[in-house]
Amino acid sequence: MSRRRVLALFHTDHVPPETRAELTSETDDRWSAFELLAGLRERGHQVRCLGVKDELAPIREAISEEAPHVVFNQLLDFHGAPLYDAHVVSYLELLKTPYTGCNPRGLLLANDKTLAKRILAYHRIRSPRFALVPRGRRPRIPAKLRYPLFVKSGTEHASLGISQASIVSGPDALESRVQFVHDNLGTDALVEEYVEGRELTIGLLGNQRLTALPIWELFFDELPEGTAAIATSRVKWNAAYQKKLGVRNGPADLPAEKASEIVKLGKRVYRALGMSGYGRVDFRMDAAGEIYVLEANPNPDLTPGEDVADSALQAGYEYPELLDRILKLGLSYQPGWMAA
Repeated sequence: MSRRRVLALFHTDHVPPETRAELTSETDDRWSAFELLAGLRERGHQVRCLGVKDELAPIREAISEEAPHVVFNQLLDFHGAPLYDAHVVSYLELLKTPYTGCNPRGLLLANDKTLAKRILAYHRIRSPRFALVPRGRRPRIPAKLRYPLFVKSGTEHASLGISQASIVSGPDALESRVQFVHDNLGTDALVEEYVEGRELTIGLLGNQRLTALPIWELFFDELPEGTAAIATSRVKWNAAYQKKLGVRNGPADLPAEKASEIVKLGKRVYRALGMSGYGRVDFRMDAAGEIYVLEANPNPDLTPGEDVADSALQAGYEYPELLDRILKLGLSYQPGWMAA
């Protein structure tokens, strides 16, 4: 790919330092951004990094000054609200500037987990049965839902608010956990049937034609008895806890027909939710081999060592090459202003 001028957007707290030595560790929030910028520069691209929090004007000014060929969008929220990330991308489209990652419609549909589940139900894609409990209301769960139930935010990312207590086995625990989500996360609570089984994920690259990366699995090599194998916030972000539970990610060992089923299902979900650029779809497979879609993640984490980057490496994409592929998809995506 020819060299490009790239404007990389990060949350202000994630803007990396000039040198690797200034990073405290791989758990430093800025480490992912540093690796991404280094990977783009390794491919010869001219990259400027911009920190964004709650104002759009700096984006417009940087685009006016730099005239980037493409914006590498790494914003997962705006003004502290996850659902606002779609509006930033809409703004880029209004500025007629190509960008990487998912389009606004796909972001809105996939990040609203309740709406996404309704769309999947329309397409007859199996997902755990669910109910939404709006803020300020007590849970009224349909009789068809069976305990244990899983309680999480209807909009937050990155397992925020998810712990072992998210799995509830009765009305009292359910009410308590729903109240926790309302009070501590400030969002509606999504309540769905808990599916015991293997946690699988698949990364997808593409706009029209999709490339599926190898199916990845979350493993717990030292899981204590009585502890559920779920991706809690501590499992995702606490290195000491990961070591204690023997948490690791790696290729899923699946029969060929089951792997093919998951690939096809992942592509159906991606298209049903109108996603583009790149994304990830998360599944549970129960003891009987039934596959349930948990959620879709547009613009997932690209950090080396995480699912998408590692599965891409397994497929033969070195990290800088993966970033180049994502740049190409951003440049080739056809929003309304390009198609007109």
